[in-house]
Amino acid sequence: MTFVEMIESARSSATNRVVYFRAILLVIGLVLIPKAAEFSGLQFHTGPHKLVDFEGFYLAGQLVWRGAIGQAYHFVTLFPLQKALSSRETFQPWTYPPQFDVVVAPLALLPMGLAYGVFMISTLAAYLATLKRIAAENFVPVLMLLTPIIVVTIGCGQNGFLTGTLIGLTCLGLLARTSLAGIPLGLMIIKPHLAAAFAVYTLVNRRWGAALAAAATVAATSALATVVLGPAVWTDFLGGVKEARVFLDHGFYPYFRMVSVYAAVQSLGFSGFVASAAQVLVAIVSLGLVVLASHQLSPRQALGITAIATFLISPYEYDYDLMTLGIGLGFLLPDLASLGTNGERLALYVSTLSIGIFSIALTVVSAASNPDEAIGEAANFLSLGALALVVILVLTWRILLRAGRTRNIEVSVHRPAYVLANPPPTASPSSDRPALTV
Repeated sequence: MTFVEMIESARSSATNRVVYFRAILLVIGLVLIPKAAEFSGLQFHTGPHKLVDFEGFYLAGQLVWRGAIGQAYHFVTLFPLQKALSSRETFQPWTYPPQFDVVVAPLALLPMGLAYGVFMISTLAAYLATLKRIAAENFVPVLMLLTPIIVVTIGCGQNGFLTGTLIGLTCLGLLARTSLAGIPLGLMIIKPHLAAAFAVYTLVNRRWGAALAAAATVAATSALATVVLGPAVWTDFLGGVKEARVFLDHGFYPYFRMVSVYAAVQSLGFSGFVASAAQVLVAIVSLGLVVLASHQLSPRQALGITAIATFLISPYEYDYDLMTLGIGLGFLLPDLASLGTNGERLALYVSTLSIGIFSIALTVVSAASNPDEAIGEAANFLSLGALALVVILVLTWRILLRAGRTRNIEVSVHRPAYVLANPPPTASPSSDRPALTV
């Protein structure tokens, strides 16, 4: 059995689906349970402790209850707080919109280990339920391709399952042509750059009800955040965004964990200007494909393309954000498996798996080779995630367009036979006018 056949066998074999799904759940448990225990205070390894993303969530939640969330948005005040939780210097700026501050605040009311378990299990369960509804019999094959990314997301305690669920619910609502699709789309204000392509899709397809619901959701959550956190939080937030842009330009972020074109170009040694220009160009092309897909493809296919293209728009994209890629694959895998060549499908599957595998491998290498690395040193590793995403988008677009041309040819070939079999009525040669009947 080839690699492609192994992935696709779960589509047709119920036995394989059960075996593969149990194996995936085992992997999830082997990562999640020790991580929850570690957050609860157990130590499974010696050496300095490096802050991970969920600890940043927990710290921000604590600052909300202290009435000091503004400290999270400025590195000069955040860094000492993070250093108190970690035995090594960690670069983890806080650039989330105030709405996400409200989301993480309840987590700080629980012990950290329990908070991690509640957050990860609840968001993972919601994501799996949403993906199952979208992918149907392709659910397990998609999970197989996403397993490395799932491991990454659980390992750092990030919010990829939450954003993937919101995007999935948005897609289901758009397919059902309901204005309620705008609610999860509006809730994506917690990571607005991940929703940019879906906002374009909504407007291009004139889903005005969904667009209005999204705008109302953003307005309502903004008002809630202002009431809970105070008006000054918006000034702090904008200041944090400006700081993040400076940090990004100076290579302080771990590029190997990022999946943006900007990070890929920067990691190859090019200047920030060249990286920004490349990012803008690819973003324009990606949004153009979203528009073309809306006019040339079926709604399911167009939403699948949109879910891939959305990662090529912002310079600030990470590996754990790729749970939304699973939503796109859930829509597209039936077409890709039935219409793509063996070589195309192999390239698609390997590209998807390689992003998470590459990130895990370099994270381990970075921790082993530089246990006391200074801020910004990890950024020296290459970033290849964006290249894999470009391959996925190009191959997917090629397969879907080829399938569309094939259908058009079939229609044009069969149409003349229909016309000949159903000739239009003609006047009788023996009469210049129709006979009158009484």
